[in-house]
Amino acid sequence: MRLFYAADLFDTFAITLVVVRIGMVCPYSLAVRGGVQAQVLGLSRTLRAMGVDVQVLAPCDGQPPETWVTPLGNSIPYAQNGSIAPLAPDPAAQFRMLGAIKDFRFDLLHLHEPLAPGPTFTSVLVKPVPLVGTFHASGRIGIYRWARPFLRRLAAKIDTKIAVSQEAAAMAQRNIRGDYDILFNGIEMSQFASRTTVAKEGPTILFLGRHEPRKGLSLLLEALQMLPDNVSLWVAGEGPETTELRARYGEDGRISWLGFVSEAEKIARLQAADIFCAPSLGGESFGIVLLEAMAAGTAVVASDLVAYKAVARNNQDAFFFRTGDADSLAKTLLDTLDNEVKTQAAIASGLLRAEQFSMKTLAEAYLIKYEQLLR
Repeated sequence: MRLFYAADLFDTFAITLVVVRIGMVCPYSLAVRGGVQAQVLGLSRTLRAMGVDVQVLAPCDGQPPETWVTPLGNSIPYAQNGSIAPLAPDPAAQFRMLGAIKDFRFDLLHLHEPLAPGPTFTSVLVKPVPLVGTFHASGRIGIYRWARPFLRRLAAKIDTKIAVSQEAAAMAQRNIRGDYDILFNGIEMSQFASRTTVAKEGPTILFLGRHEPRKGLSLLLEALQMLPDNVSLWVAGEGPETTELRARYGEDGRISWLGFVSEAEKIARLQAADIFCAPSLGGESFGIVLLEAMAAGTAVVASDLVAYKAVARNNQDAFFFRTGDADSLAKTLLDTLDNEVKTQAAIASGLLRAEQFSMKTLAEAYLIKYEQLLR
């Protein structure tokens, strides 16, 4: 396993990549917000701004989000790793994928979650051109358990294997073996350059995420009951726990249930909140939302997961609490609100930390990987 911060690669290599056409393939529907989808679109947008010919191929329930996205059909929700994955394993989507490969004549395919059922899996099966595979997931993936021998043979066809974190690399090595370089996910810093005012009253905490057990929203709501009455909570997103949690805490007027929010509103609320809280219980491979909060200039309180510690440094860029411990969470939130000097120092450090994970730096690192493979 080789760990690279993207900027480090430029000490050794220079980009001499000739004009090529890259197919960026996502197995998840781009109509559904998710970490992998955001990375696919952000990386492709950045590469195109750098003059690289990139075409995204992915399921899209509705109109594609960009003109350079080729939709492969609608998705079907599947339970995976404690969440819901909007995949497109149906034959129609695979035929569209094969048709796109033929029509666009790609020089290279970059597959995100290459062994997920659907267009990335199909691309590995047929392998029409050199393949780069980026592995995002950590935790427990069902297909790895019952199809491990076959997947190991299939994964050998991927020429360059990348993992977004040490946790993602460890899971891939455990299940399908192979060598993995680590390139952390990136954020588009330009999205946080402008500020939009959002009204609030008193200290405000923001939660963003799907309302499911592993995201820890119920833990945060429990911790809120231990905080002063002037502390408010914005809860964005929905999920299988929404109805139950709203019924349990519906009389707490400090909680604003926002439902699904647009990307613009998400950024505006990140910038306006006093604290962004990520109380996840596990199953996280990378803390991209922590970086977004840092880029927005907001204090971060998060569970002490290994994936989160790879992104932020405790008491320097963010403040960690014991995972699953409501008392520890409440204390950390209160300390963050009360200690203004320490919190402002963490916000300043967090902004510098976020800049180290810019999407432009990540795109440049991938360009080097593409060049090495095509050479």
